[in-house]
Amino acid sequence: MSDRFALTGARIFDGDDWHEGHALVVRDGLVEAILPTGAIPSDIRVVDTGGGLLAPGFVDLQVNGGGGVMLNDHPDVASIETICRAHAPFGTTALLPTLITDTPAITAAAVAAGEAAARQKVPGFLGLHLEGPHLSVARKGAHDPVLIRPMTDADQAMLIAARQKLPLLLTTIAPESVEPARVAVLAKAGIIVSLGHSDTGYAAASAFAAAGASMITHLFNAMSQIGNREPGLAGAAIDIGTLSAGLIADGIHVDPATIKIALRAKQGPARIVLVTDAMATIGTEMTSFTLNGRTIYRRDGSLRLADGTLAGADLDMISAVRFIHRVVGVELSEALRMASLYPAQAIGQSHRLGRFANGTAADIVALSDDLDTKGVWIGGEKVFAAGSDTVR
Repeated sequence: MSDRFALTGARIFDGDDWHEGHALVVRDGLVEAILPTGAIPSDIRVVDTGGGLLAPGFVDLQVNGGGGVMLNDHPDVASIETICRAHAPFGTTALLPTLITDTPAITAAAVAAGEAAARQKVPGFLGLHLEGPHLSVARKGAHDPVLIRPMTDADQAMLIAARQKLPLLLTTIAPESVEPARVAVLAKAGIIVSLGHSDTGYAAASAFAAAGASMITHLFNAMSQIGNREPGLAGAAIDIGTLSAGLIADGIHVDPATIKIALRAKQGPARIVLVTDAMATIGTEMTSFTLNGRTIYRRDGSLRLADGTLAGADLDMISAVRFIHRVVGVELSEALRMASLYPAQAIGQSHRLGRFANGTAADIVALSDDLDTKGVWIGGEKVFAAGSDTVR
C-alpha cells in the first residue's frame, strides 16, 4: 500500500520560490507535488505542521563527526549512523562523513564502512569525503603533518576503487601533493576533487580546475589568501566560475565582512555553499575529544588544539543558516539554498536533493519563524520532532 501524506500549515520553499496556502504532498519517500490546500485529495493523510516554513533538507559536504563520535576514531557503520543521526535535529538530511588525514589502514576501514552504510541505506548517508592525506604541510591546519604525503599510483588506484563502491566520493587534495594529470583521472572516474589545505597560487589552482577539480574546501581557511600581486587559492575560489566553495559560517573561521565580499564577488555558475566542518561535539555536552592522539578543546563556540589552532567547527547547519541570514544579511531563500540546493549542485545531485519537485527525495526540514528546527523527514520518514527525546 502506498505511503502518501500531505504536510500543511506552513509556508513552503521549494528551492526556488515560496508557496503560501499550499501543501507538500509526499508519496513513497518522494515529493509528489505542491498543491493548493483546497486541492488535496480526500483519501490521503494530512499533517498540520503548525506554522513556520518547510524547506528542502540541508546537504552537508564536510562532517567529521557528531554525537560524540569521530569517523577517524571509529571508522565503522555504527559511527556513520551516529553521525547522521546527530545532525538530523539540525536539519541535515544528507551528509558526507569526512575522514581527516589518517593512515592507509584507517582510510580503508572508512571506505569499507561507507560501502556497508550505503548497502544498509543508513538514513542521511550520502557518501564519503576523504580530506587528505595529500595536502600541504604548510597549510596543514589540525591535520597531523606526519601523515601528510604525496599521492602515489597506489593511492590513485585506491580512490578509484573506492568510488566504485560508494554512492559519492569527494576528496580534498593540495596541488603541492598531487599532479594535475591525476586529478583528470580521478574526475573522469567520477570522484569530486576539491582543492584545500594548500599554499598554491592562482595559476596552479586554475590549471587544476581545468584538469577537473570542481570544489574548494572551507574557503579562506588553511589556504593562500588574496594578495595584491597573487590572488592565491582564496582568490581562485572566488574568481573561477567552475569552482564551488565550502564556507564555515560561524563568525570564527571567516569574518562576516569577508563573507559579504566573497558572496558579492563569486563568479558562477558554481556557488559558495555552507558546510559545518563539524566534529564529535555536535549533539553533545562534551568539552574535549581527541583526533590522531591530540586533544581538541571546546571553548567559546570554537574547537582548538592546545596551541590555539582551529580544529574543525562546533557548528550545526541550522546555526550556519541563521548566521548567514541574520549576521551576514543574506536573504532567507538564498541562505536556505546555500545549505541545500547549492551543495547538491556541487556534487551533481540537484536532480534529487535541495529542491521540492515531482520525484525528488522527500528530505524535508520544518522550521519555526525564528528558524528553530521543528521536524525533519528523510525519504518521507520523520526522523526528528522537536520536544522528542529520540531521533530515529
